[in-house]
Amino acid sequence: MTPLALDPSHILGEFYISFWIPTAVLTAALVIKLPTIFRLWRDPLLRAVGGLLLLACAVFVFVTPSTIAWTNRVTGVPNISAPWCYSLITAFCGSCLLLIIAWRNGLSDRSATTRRAMRWVICVYSGVIVTLWVLFALADAPVERLRDLDTYYANTPFMREEILLYLVAHAAACLITSKLIWNWARTDGLDAWLRWGLRLLGIGYVLNLVFDSSKLVAVTVRWTGRNQDWLSTDLAPPVAALSAILIAVGFILPHAGQYLHDRWRVRLAHRELRPLYQLMRTVNGDGVPLVLRATAELRLTRRETFIRDVLLQLARYIDTDLSKRSYDAALALGHPPHRAKALAAAVGILDAVDNRSRTPEAPQTAAGPDTTNLLQEIGAVSRALRHPDDIAAVRAYAATPAESVPVHE
Repeated sequence: MTPLALDPSHILGEFYISFWIPTAVLTAALVIKLPTIFRLWRDPLLRAVGGLLLLACAVFVFVTPSTIAWTNRVTGVPNISAPWCYSLITAFCGSCLLLIIAWRNGLSDRSATTRRAMRWVICVYSGVIVTLWVLFALADAPVERLRDLDTYYANTPFMREEILLYLVAHAAACLITSKLIWNWARTDGLDAWLRWGLRLLGIGYVLNLVFDSSKLVAVTVRWTGRNQDWLSTDLAPPVAALSAILIAVGFILPHAGQYLHDRWRVRLAHRELRPLYQLMRTVNGDGVPLVLRATAELRLTRRETFIRDVLLQLARYIDTDLSKRSYDAALALGHPPHRAKALAAAVGILDAVDNRSRTPEAPQTAAGPDTTNLLQEIGAVSRALRHPDDIAAVRAYAATPAESVPVHE
C-alpha cells in the first residue's frame, strides 16, 4: 500500500463537501420559512429563526475560498476576511444560544433567570466580536491564506489569540446549545416532529464540536512545531458542512413536517369520504362544484357539508329497526363495536337510498331517527362502504329471523 493511500488528507479529499451545498440547504430552509415569517411577522421567535438561517447562509457564503479572496481584494486588506468570518461565526453561535433559550422557555417566560441568561449571551458574544477586530488590527498578517489561515498564523502574535478566541467561543456555544437541546429532546409530551427536529439539531451541534476539536488540535500541534494541518483543512470543513445541513433540516422539520402531515391528513380524509360521497350523489346528483383554486381544506369541508346535507334528507327513510339488527349482526359476525356501528350505519343508509328510490314522495312529517352520531361518523361509514362483502354479510345476517340472532349486551 502506498504512503499516499494512508494520507488522511487524501482520504478526506474523496469526501469533500462543497460549502455551496449547505448554503443551498440553508437557503431552502429560509425560503420554506419565509411565508410563515411574513404571515406571522409579529412573532419574534419566527423572526429569530429567519435571522438565524440568514446568518448561517452568510457564514457559508463568506467562508468559501473564492469569497474570501474577493473580500480581501475589494477591501485591499490581506486576510480581512478572517475577522469578518470569525465575527459571523461568533454571531451565529450567540444567536443559536439566544434562540434555544427563548424557544425552550417560551417567549412568555420573563423570569429573572431567563433575562439574565440572555443578557449574558449578548454581552459575552458582542465582546468577543469586538475583541476579534481589535486583535486583527494589532496583528501582522500580510500573507493571504485562503484555506489554512488558522494553522499558518497559529504562532503569530495576536492572530494566535484571535484564532483561539473564536474557536473557544464557538465551542462553548455549541456545547451549551447541544446540552440544552438534548435535555429538551428527552422531555415528555413533545410533538414527534419537534422531537426529531431537536435530535437533528443536537447531532448538528455535536458535529460542530468535532469541527472545533479538529481546529484546536491542529493549532495546538503547530505550537509544538509539528504539522497536522489536515485536521483543519481537510477534516473540519466537511464536518462543518454536514453540521450545517443537519441544523438547517432540524430547524425546518417541525414546521415542514407538521405542514406536510396536515396536508396528508386532509387529503386522506377527502379520499376516504369518496365512497359515501358517490353514494350521496345518487340521491342528489349535483355534487360539489369543482373549484380549481380551492384549498384542500375547503374541498374537504364542502364534501363533508354535501354528505351531511343529503343524509339529513335521507333521515326519514332510515329503518331504525334494521340498523339495530344490523349492529347485532355485525357483532355476531365478529366485528368490533366501532366497526359494527359503521357497518350497521352503512346498511341503514343503503336501505334508505333504496327506500327513497321506491317511494320518493315519502310523507314530509315522517319522523326519522336521531342522526347526530351518524353525521359525526361519516368517515367510518365511508370506509365501511369500501367493503361491500362485509356489508352484504351483515345485511343477510340481519335479515334472518330475530330469534336466530344472538343478543349482545
